[in-house]
Amino acid sequence: MQIDKINRERIKNLKEEKHFMRLGGGEARLKAQNVKGKMTVWQRIEYLVDPDTFVEAGSFIELRNENFGLEKSRTPGDGVVTGFGRVNGQLTYIAAQDFTVLGGSLGEMHGKKIAAIMDLAIQNGAPMITLNDSVGARIQEGIGALAGYGEVFFRNTKASGVIPQISVIMGPCAGGAVYSPGLTDFIVMVKDTSNMFITGPEIIKSVTGEVVTKDELGGPDVHMARSGVVTHVGEDDESTLDWVKKLLSYLPANNLEFPPVGNQAGTELNNEIPQENLVPSNTTKPYDVFQVVNSIVDPMSFLELQSEYAKNILIGFARLYGKTIGIVANNPSELAGCLDVNASDKAARFVRFCDAFNIPLLTFVDVPGFLPGTDQEYAGIIRHGAKLLYAYSEATVTKLTVILRKAYGGAYICMCSKHLGADMVVAWPGSEIAVMGPKGAVSIVFKNEISESKNPEKKAVECESLYMDTVSNPKIAASQGYIDDVIEPGETRHIVGSYLLSMTGKRVEAPKRKHGNIPL
Repeated sequence: MQIDKINRERIKNLKEEKHFMRLGGGEARLKAQNVKGKMTVWQRIEYLVDPDTFVEAGSFIELRNENFGLEKSRTPGDGVVTGFGRVNGQLTYIAAQDFTVLGGSLGEMHGKKIAAIMDLAIQNGAPMITLNDSVGARIQEGIGALAGYGEVFFRNTKASGVIPQISVIMGPCAGGAVYSPGLTDFIVMVKDTSNMFITGPEIIKSVTGEVVTKDELGGPDVHMARSGVVTHVGEDDESTLDWVKKLLSYLPANNLEFPPVGNQAGTELNNEIPQENLVPSNTTKPYDVFQVVNSIVDPMSFLELQSEYAKNILIGFARLYGKTIGIVANNPSELAGCLDVNASDKAARFVRFCDAFNIPLLTFVDVPGFLPGTDQEYAGIIRHGAKLLYAYSEATVTKLTVILRKAYGGAYICMCSKHLGADMVVAWPGSEIAVMGPKGAVSIVFKNEISESKNPEKKAVECESLYMDTVSNPKIAASQGYIDDVIEPGETRHIVGSYLLSMTGKRVEAPKRKHGNIPL
């Protein structure tokens, strides 16, 4: 019949048109992406999602601005592919910029496409992943481009604490483009092929005279180690997307759900090296707390975040008896484990994420105090340290704390003490909980006795021993109810795990308010 031929022709034309659209800026530009060591937009999507699960939305949208020759440009999808699929079986919404179409620049319709898929992610309670590869705002569109960014930023903010948001920087990300990632929960970059900055090298040179390369200004190493903007850096597109998949395996789909449960591990300890040998008894001797964490959580389950930034504190996700937990730990191998401006910010933001998404917190404490110095005071350590106090106090998830060695002064309070609502606090034997260390305390409390002694050095040692027995001994804190128990290191996994399993139904009713005012 004639009607059948017409329909067949229509379907044939539709397939050809969709094939044309998937070519983005054309085969030559797609090949150029691969030559640069970058996957194309569709290669990235297909690598990220489970096979045959991605459904594209808004594929026919194109730019409608024809200023300055834009009408001559090839713009399938207006430079961004949006849709949804499954990642490890989990429904996930995706927006992936296509650098082959006008450099992935964001214009009015490009922004509307991303905003529309974000609306669906929020409404359906599923994670949102954005694959960024864009030169920034489409200058030819003026206010249309700015409006597109504004729509995205607004939704990033509305989605915060409702669904997990992950930004993957897989190429350039400049100007206003950086603020959407900056509003998301995690930012992942690709080594050698990605960069992020608000103002580019050319403008910096013209305004200040400073000469800097793109990598020196906003490369992955800069943001991983110096600015703290980035959560993780992958070696290439594939390994970066693999890491994102692993990260998703720890996260709930939204704030009304609990995180996924992994394989139940046995009750035996994961300690090839006895835990008591991991932490030196000498309180001034450094050690890597990473090993302590790994000896307690389920084997091979710890996923560290921001590993190169503020190394004096360690954060990340792990599993304990299969349950997802958030880890915060002072690291005495860096700055003696002191809290400083950067460590406080790093930990506070992580604590707030875990609280927003029902992830219990396990904190390991070995902290001598806040880092002293004019640099820290001038940088606002009071305000930044208060962020960590605020974050722990505000958190209503299960909060478990293990004092490994020392916990002094305000830093002791900051590190999820009972006073900030910890559900469980235990200490290892030999740990010290006090206003300050014994040497400093003795020099003040026993100043006269030491100075009047015939043997000041011997007297000082005696006074230190007395101070440790009567003030800083963890049994003193336990006798006053400020810690729940003093435990053997080898018992830690079992005791912490038992508390965790007993608190799966924890509910806290907070006072009614619009929101608090965290000291930003």
